[in-house]
Amino acid sequence: MNTIKQILAIIDPTAESQHGLSRSIELAKKSGASITAFMSIYDFSYEMTTMLSGDEREAMRNAVVKDRQLWLDEILQHYPDVDIKSQVVWHNRTYEAIIDTVIDQQFDLVVKGTHQHDTLKSVIFTPTDWHLIRKCPAPVLLVKEHAWPSQGNILAAVNAVSENQQHLDLNHRIIQDAQFLCELANASLSIVNAYPATPVNIAIEIPEFNPSIYNESVKKHHIESTHELAASHQIAQQNCVIEEGLPEDVIPDVAKRLNSELVVIGTVGRTGLSAALVGNTAEHVIDSLDCDVLALKPDGYVSPLAKN
Repeated sequence: MNTIKQILAIIDPTAESQHGLSRSIELAKKSGASITAFMSIYDFSYEMTTMLSGDEREAMRNAVVKDRQLWLDEILQHYPDVDIKSQVVWHNRTYEAIIDTVIDQQFDLVVKGTHQHDTLKSVIFTPTDWHLIRKCPAPVLLVKEHAWPSQGNILAAVNAVSENQQHLDLNHRIIQDAQFLCELANASLSIVNAYPATPVNIAIEIPEFNPSIYNESVKKHHIESTHELAASHQIAQQNCVIEEGLPEDVIPDVAKRLNSELVVIGTVGRTGLSAALVGNTAEHVIDSLDCDVLALKPDGYVSPLAKN
């Protein structure tokens, strides 16, 4: 994402503040991108009106869509200096409507506001958010209500020692996209890499095993690999954070300590039963974050919703 030409800003008809739209406008002004403000609506009661004919039900749905279109266009009139248009569709699954639109119209970025827990003030990711993280082929930016401050910090989460070439390639994509956003937002970039602790059972089962030597070896390997990755993108070593622990613990902790406005992370996009029951590391990390998130797919990723 060394450029952004088309942004799909997701509108939530139930929310008072459209911070996904606000963030899209910030990015569009700095990148020159066009915006489509997109809203998917559905009311099951209109499908259940069996006394009406199919044509009459369709006319009722069209009337609702037109009413929401007028409401949205009225909001967009407040931004005459931005290239922005509206699109309202009737669909019973919001995430499918969004992904279909991304695929059909080749959007570069999806921007969607997140919900906030009223008491805890933490980010809540909805089922629609998770479907987009798993299945949307375009980068998905999930944003809180606050604006990005100038001189802020963006954090790129990598796995510098993965044995999977797709993951290694994704590391470069994560850093490149994070650098691009740093330029737009006038922010600083840091890299975070977590490495595993020594398994306790190994030290118990193998008496001659030296856990401290093993741990130092693992740590050294992660430090060297992360520094090598950083150097390939002209990033200084002092901007690399390499810490022991699970990624879902280390990355949110580092993001909080650095007061990061945004964490950029790669997602493999698993679907089906394994995703529902197990999830993956990226999803555990995202669920623990309390800041904006940019979720990226590997190059060549094909959404399960793509039409053959």
